Amino acid sequence: MPKILSFLLCLSFNITSFVICIDEKEKVLKISTDAATPTGSDFTYICDPVRYAKLKLDMKSFAFCDSKLPYNVRAKDLVDQMTLAEKIAQLGNNADGVARLGLPKNEWWSEALHGLSNVGPGTVFDNLVPHATSFPTAILTAASFNEKLWREIGQMNVVSTEARAMYNLGRSGLTFWSPTINVARDPRWGRITETLGEDPFVVGTYASNYVRGLQDVAGTEHYKDLNTRPLKVAACCKHFAAYDVDNWHGVDRYHFDARVG
Repeated sequence: MPKILSFLLCLSFNITSFVICIDEKEKVLKISTDAATPTGSDFTYICDPVRYAKLKLDMKSFAFCDSKLPYNVRAKDLVDQMTLAEKIAQLGNNADGVARLGLPKNEWWSEALHGLSNVGPGTVFDNLVPHATSFPTAILTAASFNEKLWREIGQMNVVSTEARAMYNLGRSGLTFWSPTINVARDPRWGRITETLGEDPFVVGTYASNYVRGLQDVAGTEHYKDLNTRPLKVAACCKHFAAYDVDNWHGVDRYHFDARVG
């Protein structure tokens, strides 16, 4: 099973991170492309000698391309070579890449709230893969109070397995925005179906089971060293706090000055 390498880049405010997904052959999804990669939704190798030759770059000069080195050494080498502006440009879902380092553009936004969705531009459905399994909305699944069910939806032959299949076909990435862990505060809120209810204990229990369901590879669930434990896909919990205003009297969530006490 391929591994996912996560780079946590903490800037001066220590609140921002992004994930770079690399498997054993260093494949990544290419939704956005650059001049040295093919167009379309195929994935490609980051550290591919042919690609670096087209970019007129010497791949051997980049330690992050040396698969013999430990992950932390490779990650540090990549980060150390990036300017602050280049780091910031990777933090959005549509990462710019760094051409001078051979780091391609990428789209990280894939959704899996209750099954793979085409809401995020990082997942592509077409004639080859027209759809994926869609489960009931998260608040209905949470209402079952069934921890085993929550984990199995994420894991066994369902969401994470379909996600891997989509990735292998170049129609999805390996990062998925899910689950929503925002606690419901008012049933009149239009997006309450994304939440897991008003009970923080249920929200937390659901989240831990669903995340482990998405990420765990059978037989590796109890690795003590998290740096060596492979991930099936990478889950990204979202909407932790102050996420209730979607569009209220002309005020949207992108401009509302939320001062949480």
